[in-house]
Amino acid sequence: MKKIYILFGFLFTLYAAGCADKLNLDAIESLKGDTNITGDTVYVHLSPDWEGFNHPQAIIVGNEPFIYVADTDNNRIVMLNVAGTVLGTRTVKKPVAIAQDYKLNLIVCAQFDTTLSTGETKTFSAVYKYDMVSAGHHIESAPVTRLLPRASDLNNTDRTYTGVTAFYDNTFYVTRKGPSNSSTIDPDNSILYFSPKSLLVSGATGDTLLGRIGNIDPIGTGLVSAYGLSSIHSFNKKNNDIIITLIGNNYFKAQWLTFVETTEKSAYESKLTASESAFMTVNKFTQPQGSTLDNYNNIFIADAAKDSIYKFNSQGEELQSFGGPKVFKSPYGIAFYDKTIYVVDAGANKILRFSLSTEIK
Repeated sequence: MKKIYILFGFLFTLYAAGCADKLNLDAIESLKGDTNITGDTVYVHLSPDWEGFNHPQAIIVGNEPFIYVADTDNNRIVMLNVAGTVLGTRTVKKPVAIAQDYKLNLIVCAQFDTTLSTGETKTFSAVYKYDMVSAGHHIESAPVTRLLPRASDLNNTDRTYTGVTAFYDNTFYVTRKGPSNSSTIDPDNSILYFSPKSLLVSGATGDTLLGRIGNIDPIGTGLVSAYGLSSIHSFNKKNNDIIITLIGNNYFKAQWLTFVETTEKSAYESKLTASESAFMTVNKFTQPQGSTLDNYNNIFIADAAKDSIYKFNSQGEELQSFGGPKVFKSPYGIAFYDKTIYVVDAGANKILRFSLSTEIK
């Protein structure tokens, strides 16, 4: 199987090298209304764009590696290889976020309809887990478990699950937002923490919701906030650091949170200090909807309102950001794999791919 993946990557590289349009940042900036950082860097727009989607909102490159897209208004998850060939689809209502753990399970934020005891049918935000391995990686037949909402959540129709990310030990976080945030125990704006039961009881199967992550302010306008969470992304390391994006009334709409354990406390703190880097500039972002990391922990943020992709190094310094309305219509999701940036453009109904010119031989 490993040889097949290498062959896919080799063929994709040959194809991309012959079908690329150079996208110079200086040229883009000269276009009225565009948002860019000038410099010598040239992004190469790999052709063709991947089309056939309807308001897609999320994309990941799995650990196999296959590519998974939350094709929101087509009510499906799409599975592709790195050459863009569709390998399968799975129907699910309004998927908006997707992640994969290290057992290759897919975790998806979407919706489901149910009939209440009153006889009324309602739509709820939901979280599903798909067992890809037991189905031989055929997404159409993968067994599925609905993790959320629980029965006790059916009184909260306005709660929405907006993001999901997995960690090295197959624990995972789910971001949630909603209008009810007066409770100190269970506000809508929260990050929920799931763990495999096997980490708690030897031989147990399935997952359990351990609760919400504490010390994160549900309506905070500053750092360590959960105000209007729109996405979450973990680091590919043995830690619990996360990048979150927010679309609520917050001055810092993208944040890097690091988990700190001392004798006094165990809690998340901001990794970067406000105003010390471009990443922490007040009101830097308007509607960030997705984030990802490359192999060097450079951070990419997709801002749907600014039609731009922002890139920062691990110190928060801004690097080769690019975009504008001539490039994107509403970039939502973003993923990185093998020196290529994959951008889900919800407004253009397609996936665009870019590579740094220095990576094209």
